[in-house]
Amino acid sequence: MEIILLIAVGMFASICGAVAGLGGGFIIVPILAFTYIVPVSDISGTSMAVLFVSAISSTLAYAVQKKVDYRSGLAFAVAMIPGSILGAWTTGIVENNVFFVSLGIFLVLMSISINFKPTRSRGGFLKPNVSRSLLDASGMRHEYSFNMTFAVSVAFFVGFLSSLFGIGGGSVMVPTMILFLAFPPHIATATSMFSILLSSFVGTISHAALGHVMWDKFIWLALGALAGGQIGARIASKIPAKTVVRVLSVCLLLAAVRLMFKG
Repeated sequence: MEIILLIAVGMFASICGAVAGLGGGFIIVPILAFTYIVPVSDISGTSMAVLFVSAISSTLAYAVQKKVDYRSGLAFAVAMIPGSILGAWTTGIVENNVFFVSLGIFLVLMSISINFKPTRSRGGFLKPNVSRSLLDASGMRHEYSFNMTFAVSVAFFVGFLSSLFGIGGGSVMVPTMILFLAFPPHIATATSMFSILLSSFVGTISHAALGHVMWDKFIWLALGALAGGQIGARIASKIPAKTVVRVLSVCLLLAAVRLMFKG
């Protein structure tokens, strides 16, 4: 029964994570926290390892759809990597109640922010200095401009939070890309998963080196995540971005409330 549950959790988390580019850790972390009495570092490390597998699967599917902005995603990932290493180290010294309450507050903020419309008037540190033009597999061209300096700065912070909480940096990166960088929603989710793929690899290695991964749980969660990543990427291409964001906003809020009560 435990194996079936872990596979189902991995698949569901990966589907949700791929649909909105959030990674799926916001589902895995609360479930592991309520199911097992283990150090928070083990929860974060295991979730990060599953996130890496999920990111591989969903990124491959998005690559076929030609919705990944590889140049931007690579730049974001390079900035995330140092943050990922720092986050893995910090997890081991954070107390359980502080961890759960902090993550809960963070998820509440994200559940609210992703419902706002993209910023249209941008100046100062948001003034665009990079332009992109992307033609996807359906023949639709996506054109957008953004401030790379601001994006890279946020990416470092995202890498830290991703590795610290094991939830995947997409919960910060996707809202930022849509709200402040003017990325089209579907390009934002696909590019976010590509960035997470690169940064979560480093985060997983860091957690594994520190002994934070529960490998017996990871195996079954990863099996579900492999299938879920493919399914989620395909669902994302058929569902309006607005609907996806609203549903996941509710999921983030519910997970946040449960975590704060546990903390």
